Amino acid sequence: MASIVDIDCPKLVKRKESTKKFRYQRQSGTTAEHCCVPLCQNSSKYNGVLSFFTFPVDEELRRKWVVVIRRGHFVITPHTRVCSRHFKEEDIREPTSENGRRLLKKGAVPALFQWNNFSLPPPRPGVWERRPRPPPKESLPESADALGQEDHDYAVGPDPAFVDLVLEENAALQEETRQLRQQVERLTLTQRFGIHRFASSDKDIRFFTRFASHDLLMRFWALIEPSLPSMTSVRQAQRGTLTEANATIHSLQPIDELFLFLNYLALGSKQRDLADRYEVHQSTVSRIITSWSNFLHAVLGSVRIWIPQEQIQEHLPADFKDYPDTNVILDCTELRCQCPSSPLLQSEVFSSYKSHCTLKGLIRIAPHGAITFISGLYAGSISDKQITRECGVLKLLKPGMAAMVDRGFLIDDIAPCKVYRPAFLSGRSQMSACDVRETQAIARLRVHVERLIRRVKEHKFFDSVIPLRLFGSINQIYTVACLLTNYENGPLEKHGLSKCLYLLLL
Repeated sequence: MASIVDIDCPKLVKRKESTKKFRYQRQSGTTAEHCCVPLCQNSSKYNGVLSFFTFPVDEELRRKWVVVIRRGHFVITPHTRVCSRHFKEEDIREPTSENGRRLLKKGAVPALFQWNNFSLPPPRPGVWERRPRPPPKESLPESADALGQEDHDYAVGPDPAFVDLVLEENAALQEETRQLRQQVERLTLTQRFGIHRFASSDKDIRFFTRFASHDLLMRFWALIEPSLPSMTSVRQAQRGTLTEANATIHSLQPIDELFLFLNYLALGSKQRDLADRYEVHQSTVSRIITSWSNFLHAVLGSVRIWIPQEQIQEHLPADFKDYPDTNVILDCTELRCQCPSSPLLQSEVFSSYKSHCTLKGLIRIAPHGAITFISGLYAGSISDKQITRECGVLKLLKPGMAAMVDRGFLIDDIAPCKVYRPAFLSGRSQMSACDVRETQAIARLRVHVERLIRRVKEHKFFDSVIPLRLFGSINQIYTVACLLTNYENGPLEKHGLSKCLYLLLL
């Protein structure tokens, strides 16, 4: 016999006062099934209404059950059950026969729990329901026409005061737009990679351009800016087409193009890196480098850098008091280049002094430290004497001058002037004291040309091996790098003719 037990007994009421009242029927039997959901105490021992369902076999569906019933690290056994009170009515399939059992529909997941008060939240309204709508319009007067519009006299013009107000507002908006556009342009200039970004830092200008300061760079820019209209931009060189600069659409300002070219020389930056920094195409970077190397070669090459002998003698530095007739200091420098594949070309450019394939050039400076002559680049196998004969510097030497050279410059028989050169042993076991003192004195004065060559090679472009594809333009780039040393820092000596030449060039 079964007996009826009310769940509202005093003990249960104290623990579950807010639980909905159910009447359960005590069942006769030895086993009982319990619901595993937290806060749920339903058991089949006192149940004749609820059903108890096992966990699904499908792993994904079983994982969803574990998540929704809030049981972490839960071990599921064949006897683990969830009662029907936690499922929606539409998820339960009623039995078709009198002795049948209630089953769950495929994919059913528990949704009703004590923590959500055994009810589902109302469905979220759709977009159409959530969208605000204007209040309904008032009904039109009876005199409205058939189209539902009020009568209006379209022949009446607007009020003049209203027109003036609109014009004033329009002018104010235009002025505000102009000011905002200027602010955006200034902000873009300060953020974009270019010369304006580093205008306040002489240290950055020195790093990116080798110019000592921003002021010095701006003075150099003022020197070459008037010649910009005559600049020729090289585009599509493979087709042989040349376009004037003022007819070319530039993606960078001319001063930023100069800054890019100086980055190329000073840092030895790759063209792809410069394209990423300046946010332009790599072909544009190549065009800018070619155009500016040709332009600066023409503009700076037209400036007379040969100093007359009278001016040099008038402002000769005091260090040359023992050699008062010195007018020039000559030396050669070598740049490493890519080794050609042809054995004949390899023998031409191979330097026995550097043990590498090189290009060789001659530089002449005044005693004050300014470059006054730059030869073209020759194959590395050429001797110092041969390059002196072929570069044309001998035509500029006069009998009343004196040239100071290194020990390897054997040009006494071809130079039309006196030559100061350190002495050789000439078969002697050691040099005399006079020869040693003379060698030391000449070496101390010749250090100026070594320091100037070092300035040229401070342009990191010359740190890497020059590829064969640049042989067509390397003379222009090398000459421009040499000429720029007269503008970047000023000559090595800070007095006399050096200062005058420095101010003349700028």
